[in-house]
Amino acid sequence: MGPTPFHRLALVVLPPLFLTVYLLASFPRPPTVPIIHASLAHLPSSSPSWDVYPEDFYSDGAYANLPLGRVRYWLIGPEDGRRIVLIHGLSIPAIVWKDIAPVLASRGYRVLLYDLYGRGYSDAPQVTYDTTLYTTQLALLMQHVKWDNAFIVGLSMGGGVATAFSAHFPHLVNGKVALIASAGIIESGDISRTAKFMSTPLVQTVSALPPFQHYMRLLANTSKFSEPCETNPIQEIVRLQTAHLPHYNAAVASSLRDGPIRGLHFAFQSLARSSNQVLLIHGTADKTVPYKYASKMQTLVPQANLVTISDGGHDITTTHASEVNDLLLHFLADDYSYKPSG
Repeated sequence: MGPTPFHRLALVVLPPLFLTVYLLASFPRPPTVPIIHASLAHLPSSSPSWDVYPEDFYSDGAYANLPLGRVRYWLIGPEDGRRIVLIHGLSIPAIVWKDIAPVLASRGYRVLLYDLYGRGYSDAPQVTYDTTLYTTQLALLMQHVKWDNAFIVGLSMGGGVATAFSAHFPHLVNGKVALIASAGIIESGDISRTAKFMSTPLVQTVSALPPFQHYMRLLANTSKFSEPCETNPIQEIVRLQTAHLPHYNAAVASSLRDGPIRGLHFAFQSLARSSNQVLLIHGTADKTVPYKYASKMQTLVPQANLVTISDGGHDITTTHASEVNDLLLHFLADDYSYKPSG
C-alpha cells in the first residue's frame, strides 16, 4: 500500500513547519552594550568649544560613570546649603544657567548642574532619548552625589524632565518644582515643519554620513566672527555641537520624537496630586513653547503659581535673568506661600 494523499501532504508541509518553529524558538542573541558616542571632552584643545564652554565652566566639576556613559556635573555653592537641581533644555547644555546658578549659589544654595546625555560634556549613548532615559539619568546622578532629595528646577525640555522626574521618583523631590518656559505637553502642530523634517530617521541617517559630517565641521571651522565679544556663547555652543559631536543631532531629533516634549499630561496630573509647591515662569513672547501652554499646565496643576514675564521669549534665563533669579529665590525660600485664587 503506497502513501496516501495525507501522508504526501504531511511530507511536504511538516519539514518547513518544523524548520520555522525551530527558527522562531532559537535562542536570542546575547545583549550588547549600546554604542557610546563622544562628548565635547574628546575634541582637541584647538576646538573653539574649549573657549566658549570649557570643561571647568563652573567650579567643582566631575564625571559620573553611569551605565549609559559618563555624565558631566558640577556642584557649586556651600556644601551645607539647601539642595537644588537645574535641568537644561533640548539643545543647550548647562551653560544656559550661567546667569542663574552662580546667583543661587551666592545666596547659600547648593546647586547641582549637569549636561543631559548627548549634550555638552556628557556622553551620547546610541539609544532612544525618551523620558525614562532622562529621569533615570538624574536619579542615578543624585545617587552618585549622595543626595536624598532636592528642589527641582527645569527649563524648556528640562521642565518636562522635571515634571516626569517628580512623577517617577517623588521621594527624590524635596517639596518644590519650578518650571521655566516648560515643555511637556506641546502639541505636534506647534512643532515647526523644519524641526519635524530634520528629526526624521531618514534625514538623521543622511546627516550621520561621513561626507555630511565633514561638511558641517568645515562650515563651522570657516565661520567668521570679527570679534570674540560678538559671539553669543549659547548660540555658538549649539553650532559647535551640531558640527563636531557625532550623535548630537540624533539625540536632539530623538528627543523631539520620543522625549519629554509632548505627552506628559499624566506627569503634570501626578504633580497636581503631590504635596509639592509648583512655580511656572513663562514669557508671553515665547515662540518655542507658546505661552498658551503655561495656562494649560496651570489647569493641570491647580496649585501652581504662574508668573508671566511680559514680552519674554524662550530664552528668559538670559534675557530676563534678574527677574528669574528673584522669582526663584522667593519661591525657594522657606517662608514661601501661595494659594491660588478661587
